[in-house]
Amino acid sequence: MGNPNVRKAAMATLVAMLASLATGPAVAGTYDLVIDTVTVDHSGTPKQAIAYNGQTPGPTLRFKEGEEVTINVTNRLSESTSIHWHGLILPPDQDGVPGISFPGIAPGETFTYRFPIVQSGTYWFHSHSGMQEQDGAYGSIVIEPKDREPFKFDREHVVVLSDSHDHSGHRILSNLKKMSDYYNRQQRTVGDFLRDVEEKGLSATVQDRLDWGEMRMMATDVADVQGYTLLVNGKNPEQNWTGLFTPGERVRLRFINASAMTYFDVRIPGLDLLVVQADGNNVQPVKVDEFRIAVAETYDVIVRPTEDRAYTIFAETMSRAGYARATLAPQDGMQAEVPTLRAPDRLTMADMGMAHEGMDHASMGHGSMAGMDHSNMAGMDHSKMAGMDHSKMAMGDKPDPFYAPGSGLTPKPADGGKFLSYADLRAQKPLYPDREATREIELRLTGNMERYIWSINGVKYSDAEPIRLRYGERVRFKFVNETMMTHPMHLHGMWSILDTGKGKWDPVKHVVSVAPGMTVYTETEVDAPGQWAFHCHLMYHMATGMFRKVIVEGGPQSAALPN
Repeated sequence: MGNPNVRKAAMATLVAMLASLATGPAVAGTYDLVIDTVTVDHSGTPKQAIAYNGQTPGPTLRFKEGEEVTINVTNRLSESTSIHWHGLILPPDQDGVPGISFPGIAPGETFTYRFPIVQSGTYWFHSHSGMQEQDGAYGSIVIEPKDREPFKFDREHVVVLSDSHDHSGHRILSNLKKMSDYYNRQQRTVGDFLRDVEEKGLSATVQDRLDWGEMRMMATDVADVQGYTLLVNGKNPEQNWTGLFTPGERVRLRFINASAMTYFDVRIPGLDLLVVQADGNNVQPVKVDEFRIAVAETYDVIVRPTEDRAYTIFAETMSRAGYARATLAPQDGMQAEVPTLRAPDRLTMADMGMAHEGMDHASMGHGSMAGMDHSNMAGMDHSKMAGMDHSKMAMGDKPDPFYAPGSGLTPKPADGGKFLSYADLRAQKPLYPDREATREIELRLTGNMERYIWSINGVKYSDAEPIRLRYGERVRFKFVNETMMTHPMHLHGMWSILDTGKGKWDPVKHVVSVAPGMTVYTETEVDAPGQWAFHCHLMYHMATGMFRKVIVEGGPQSAALPN
């Protein structure tokens, strides 16, 4: 049997060795990425795209929580480039934003990123230079946690959604500046007018057209750019990317919206979707039939196909202008029925902020709108919108607070199923102690669609002062969307705690989508000194001014601000 004292001593030695391993230096991982051009054909028209290691999307980078990564990035383009590690918490000089984090990576240069991996989950990376992201410069990141996941799965697939256009990103922006509705392929016709007359009457239909005309907008302005080929992992609907499973397995799908401009409504007919992560952070599982994924968001869902057949992953654009499609199947070559696109959504006066308390919409004539600056809807008190006082409302017993009542963009799930709302998201574990914010900063999301200029508080980035925060404070951001567009707002370097009324269980995200006419609150623990970017993740909104530099002052000297 052996001496008990010897066994105890051996066990103590083993425990000490394990403890030393657990507290020892982080494991170092080295990765190499080469940025160059490749020829792709997504639509029948070959074009030049930007690729990482010869492919677009780029390779999936797999990190481990606790490791220190070294990533050598070689630029073989004829122009400067960069890589931003979207959603990763890292030192400010490693964030990859030219003009804020570093100068960029010049042609022929190799830049080395080094940073610790302090989190786990599903994230992605992309260029933050010019329109390169639109032209193919993006890839996925999977970070394995140090501890076990709080949910079970047998297999996983990364599902990268994106939009590809025959026009280059620079050409798209140039066309939008010349004519803001250049890519709007869903403009209303005489036939639409006659149908509306039949449904609503001549007077109401004419009044509706006059109201939209005075606002210099259209009810079809759901998306700025149409004509995209929608992709799953770089494949168009006909190429049909396929992920395999064995019936009965729990399959984890890591959805990433790497689009430049496209929101998707995602469903898999025949399967329930169990949402377990939002933007890389674990949430208390919620079962849905469909979810909307904003540009730059990530959602992890678990499905359990039990039948020996194929299932269609159907990602329909919010504007209903097209879809991305893929397949889950027991073997390659199998297909399932592809759903028909639903009728296009239309904006309503609720989306335009015209659903305020005390306003008599039935009697509000064309003249009552005169004098209002409808290009950015400035001066309207969105904090008093009906049912939208987030600080006081109890979630769950009222309509979805992230869409205006009567909004044309309020999700309408297929077959009356359950559609995921931000209000459904509860953090698995609190990331920060729940405490009162030290101050509030209002960010009005503004723009002029006719001139195609997007801004914050009526000022575009080139004319704006930085947002200055103090290290250690907790800031409450009040987003007031005064436009007809939905804006996915992304804060670099720090988390956004989305106020859904759940206190310490509020979900923590890196992107928060703000619907038209809505007021949404987030809070941020200011724990990252340095300079950071804060912007709308719609590429052409960011490029034309809906962007701010954030400067966090104070804090550890090791993260001092650059000169």
